[in-house]
Amino acid sequence: MQINPLVPELYVSDFDRSLAFYRDRLGFGLVYMRAEERFAFLEREGAQLMIEQPQDPSRTWLKGEESCPYGRGINFQIRVDDADALAASIAAAGISLFLPLEEKWYRRDGELLGNRQFVAEDPDGYLLRFYSDLGTRPIVLT
Repeated sequence: MQINPLVPELYVSDFDRSLAFYRDRLGFGLVYMRAEERFAFLEREGAQLMIEQPQDPSRTWLKGEESCPYGRGINFQIRVDDADALAASIAAAGISLFLPLEEKWYRRDGELLGNRQFVAEDPDGYLLRFYSDLGTRPIVLT
């Protein structure tokens, strides 16, 4: 397995709860874990992230006070093969979506990029925008 050039590491308040959420609810696979450090490296369809419940103050890198929700001001866009199936799976597990499943087209220069997307919130408030690619289409001027 190759590690991506950018892999976010998310501090979590309860490692076991977050690991269960990412693995059992969102379908991330456990690549490796250091249980004694409350750390896991996870992957789903090529998207990689790390979760860690800080244990050692000398190895905890924070720029401000740690308070929930941890994910203020950020959302992670994660491409998946089937956003509809993942959204249904999450809903079946009783997890409400922060943003319901939608089709959204974003302008890039002279074309539109299509996403079938939804946003889920993890237990610490990180926003995860899962999307399936709908391709491109030209901008039609009227």
